[in-house]
Amino acid sequence: MATTDRFQKAVENGELGALDELFTDDIRLYSPVKFTPFEGKAMVLGLFGVLLRTFEEFRYVGRYAGTAETSADGRACPSTVLVFRALVNGREIHGIDLLHFDPEGRIKEFTVMVRPQSAVHALGEAVLAGLVADGLVPDPGA
Repeated sequence: MATTDRFQKAVENGELGALDELFTDDIRLYSPVKFTPFEGKAMVLGLFGVLLRTFEEFRYVGRYAGTAETSADGRACPSTVLVFRALVNGREIHGIDLLHFDPEGRIKEFTVMVRPQSAVHALGEAVLAGLVADGLVPDPGA
């Protein structure tokens, strides 16, 4: 089964443990609510743990495959765009997950884009609360 299929199945089934072998150790995740990327497998897996709890009725509704340049090194590599729909705190979210793969087929870079703006704010607040609760980031209010 291809990495994209395994990734999609793991996310849709809430199987965080299945994502570990799909990511490179130095994976970078670009979020719609944070300027700098989340870096490293441990941090990205922690973020996915929060996301899997935060999204309601998450489902992928489309897929596009091809090649695209990565942000890290600017080289073209195999890439897939997964289109998704979900709810966060009752707000409908439309988004895409852009996955870039290394030569072994593991995900080395991941970009999430979300609309509308009100959903981005709801998602950002919910994810920050989850990251703080899980001890992955300091509480900005402390």
